[in-house]
Amino acid sequence: MIEFKNVSKTYDNREYVLNDVNLRIEDGEFVFIVGKSGSGKTTLTKLLLREEKVSSGRIVINGFRLDKMRKGKVPYLRREIGMVFQDFRLFPKKNVYENVAFAMQVIGASSSSIKKRVPFFLNLVGLSNKMKSFPTQLSGGEQQRVALARAIVNNPNIIIADEPTGNLDPEMSREIMDLLMTLNEKLGKTVIVVTHEQNLVSMCNKRVITIGEGGIVSDIPSHPCDFVKKDEEENLVEETGGAENEV
Repeated sequence: MIEFKNVSKTYDNREYVLNDVNLRIEDGEFVFIVGKSGSGKTTLTKLLLREEKVSSGRIVINGFRLDKMRKGKVPYLRREIGMVFQDFRLFPKKNVYENVAFAMQVIGASSSSIKKRVPFFLNLVGLSNKMKSFPTQLSGGEQQRVALARAIVNNPNIIIADEPTGNLDPEMSREIMDLLMTLNEKLGKTVIVVTHEQNLVSMCNKRVITIGEGGIVSDIPSHPCDFVKKDEEENLVEETGGAENEV
């Protein structure tokens, strides 16, 4: 569960970027957070990751109090979250395999688990033939898929995707969204997609929170949809579950 209670954020005591925000996202929800450039979406994401501290108010994520959290506890919080960054944040001197493996190495995963899971998740995002390639040798869309594989390789409870299809063509955008939807609907992951692209939101009737003028402008609940194909759901659940059990 994610809860913002009367959360405000300013930089250098200037104008509020977020002002008295109240928000609750339940376990297993799929939520779009939308808004224009400068609306506060990026700040909200940084607060979720504890890259920034609140100026006032309370944030709780899966039992962690972020507003009172010491630096030493931040890595434990981030193990709960798989993050797909807008700017990828790949290591330029590591190849694709090493970039994804690094996420497992930092939490002390065994070599056998890494050798099992990394190829599986790279295959899942369509990059099994790019394991030895370096980021500079990849297209923007391929780099985004590496970032997604890295975000989910440790089986986090929460996945945050910041503009996940910004560098992808329409077909690959659909595939990425299919995967995120399946992770949510069949594996129970909480998925938060931060975007300004209305076409992403219109793909499926999920909860949409609009940020603007320092606060929540609207919060539209979700509706059922048939976004993900049934056979794709069953295949992913079967295969992902098998890989997860190896950890």
